[in-house]
Amino acid sequence: MNTQRWQNWLKQAKQDLEHARRSIDLGHFEWACFASQQAAEKAIKALHFHQGTVVIGEKVMT
Repeated sequence: MNTQRWQNWLKQAKQDLEHARRSIDLGHFEWACFASQQAAEKAIKALHFHQGTVVIGEKVMT
């Protein structure tokens, strides 16, 4: 199950990053910043799941 969870988080991070790129092309810079920030958070969460650390909200438990 953890394998699938980190892959799901990484997939969502990539989708958010693509949304950010499209927002830049449209000149929606505020949305590009927001989507980029979301992509970074989701990528970090994917990394934690991949490494086996527990993530609860924004807290990381080792």
